[in-house]
Amino acid sequence: MKVIRFKSAETYEPEKNWKRTSLCNQKDISIEHFIKPPKHASPRHDHPNAQVLVVLEGKLSITTDDDEQVLGEGDAVYIPGGQSHIVTNPLDVPSVGLDIFVPGRSFDFWLKRKSAGTSKG
Repeated sequence: MKVIRFKSAETYEPEKNWKRTSLCNQKDISIEHFIKPPKHASPRHDHPNAQVLVVLEGKLSITTDDDEQVLGEGDAVYIPGGQSHIVTNPLDVPSVGLDIFVPGRSFDFWLKRKSAGTSKG
């Protein structure tokens, strides 16, 4: 068993006030807690990992090439690996969620993506 204490977990901000915390970073699964600032949208991106996003507080809009869904607290969405998507906080207050990736993805995904200037992850 491996315990990760939230207060001492690895964190970073891919963009101002967009906070990500690594709760599990294993080869077969990774889990990231995030706080998305008001009106913030992630850049359109994709990654080979399947993703389950769970909304813990607030609302998040998930946009793919052919669909857009708004999720509320307790809602979840499955995004298959390779599917291009944007995650937006439509509210005027921060929203909070969990990202679960299978297999696990590198916690520094957004930092690597920024430095590479690409939409692939």
